[in-house]
Amino acid sequence: MDSQEIDAYLRRLGAQRPARPTADALRSLQLNHLRTVPFENLSIHLGEEIVLEEKRLLEKVVGSRRGGFCYELNGVFGALLAALGYDVTLLAARVYGEEGRLGVPYDHLALRVRTVDGADWLADVGFGAHSHFPLVFGERGDQEDPGGTFRIAEAGPDAAGVRGGPGSARAGDLDVLRDGRPAYRLELRPRVLGDFVTGAWWHSTSPRSHFRQSLVCSRVTEDGGRVTLSGRKLVLTGAAGGEREERQLGTDEEVLAAYRERFGVLLDRVPTVRGL
Repeated sequence: MDSQEIDAYLRRLGAQRPARPTADALRSLQLNHLRTVPFENLSIHLGEEIVLEEKRLLEKVVGSRRGGFCYELNGVFGALLAALGYDVTLLAARVYGEEGRLGVPYDHLALRVRTVDGADWLADVGFGAHSHFPLVFGERGDQEDPGGTFRIAEAGPDAAGVRGGPGSARAGDLDVLRDGRPAYRLELRPRVLGDFVTGAWWHSTSPRSHFRQSLVCSRVTEDGGRVTLSGRKLVLTGAAGGEREERQLGTDEEVLAAYRERFGVLLDRVPTVRGL
């Protein structure tokens, strides 16, 4: 990512270039990202190819002012942070689903970020409703955030009885919990963006993937709440789980206007869930 691309990305976020790769700058960049770049899976239902390459992701998120899902958002955000001088490691995770079952390998991409003071952080702009600010990677107690109460904990054994906690020969996985419920399980082995191609393909094509089953476009609002467009249902949620407002959008013009005015996403047709 060259200097012009960095500046264009920062303009997309409404952010200034930080003088140094500090924790405060990281906090500001993550919050700005969550407010300006939506978490969305529209490409899957518009028939657009998802390519996990830095230049293509920059074209989509910065050039076309779109969003994406975890592989795209954390992939390109990680590239920006690295270009700004942060030490960035891509981590694979498996998302907890119904009845506490873990998802497929490479289910999620998250970022381990080291700042200039040597502190480690878990940064994530690609998990939908999640922490607004980076989490302290080495902290094992509760971490309060506008998005909830978070905890990073040593993981117990999975369903196969492996990849467990401190007594296991394959110890090291971490569970990320929000308000006491496990969100995803992190593996600590460093990865590269190309490792996630299979996960992105599965989520884009499998009938079992929730990304194939529904439409979503969502971002954090300036007051700390959230605005979400799911198909034709527009949902506004206040900060800290406050008042919730829902309404159905009737015409295609209303839907396209919501994408444009609420998310800055310009579409020439309304996306619909593609046949499974």
